[in-house]
Amino acid sequence: MPKRFDNLYAQIIDFENLWYAYRAAAKGKRCKDAVARFSFHLEERLLELESELAARRYRPGPYRSFLIRDPKRRLISAAPFRDRVVHHALCRVIEPIFERTFIGDSYANRIGKGTHAALDRTQWFSRRYRYVLQCDLREFFPSIDHAILHAVLARKIACPDTLSLCDAIIDGGAGVLDAEYTQVLYPGDDLFATARPRGLPIGNLTSQFWANCLLNELDQFIKRELHCRGYVPIPSPKISAKN
Repeated sequence: MPKRFDNLYAQIIDFENLWYAYRAAAKGKRCKDAVARFSFHLEERLLELESELAARRYRPGPYRSFLIRDPKRRLISAAPFRDRVVHHALCRVIEPIFERTFIGDSYANRIGKGTHAALDRTQWFSRRYRYVLQCDLREFFPSIDHAILHAVLARKIACPDTLSLCDAIIDGGAGVLDAEYTQVLYPGDDLFATARPRGLPIGNLTSQFWANCLLNELDQFIKRELHCRGYVPIPSPKISAKN
């Protein structure tokens, strides 16, 4: 785990944390051109990242998008490798803050959890309840409201620099999934609601983690307000931008 410093941002940009983040981002991808180029001058690249982050000059690069079918059609967006290192560095520090607030039956992208564990839990519940209500979230990643996501993160993160880094990554994905989103207006929305930035690129580690943070709001409502004991959010297969 990262060293302990006076604030979250210092932990994120610490060279040791960036080194471990690089290893995680490069795992299974060392033969990819972008990873090999970064690795060839590894220390220099990590020091550059550390310097940019320390000076608050870091800006995410452009995404490269491509379509897959898994089996349904999805637009996957691949961030530059150096940005993926930053994503891992960020998540290594802030994920534990949110992890302890998730419900026990949340299984997506969590250590020791996953799809198979969720299915086992669902089977266990199926022996105890007669009826099943199956629901799905339509266009979830394209519809994520940036302002709402920021508010959810700000409830747990008090460090302004860490929030600014989160915002930079979130803003960097604005518009990537616009073509995948069908505009929906809700009670209380005004005309400005149509212009609110939305969407998190599918394929980012940060997107997968922040999806858990957002959906935790729904999970807590179902468990605490509706008192639904047999509730299991089944995760979709993990998707990462491997290309």
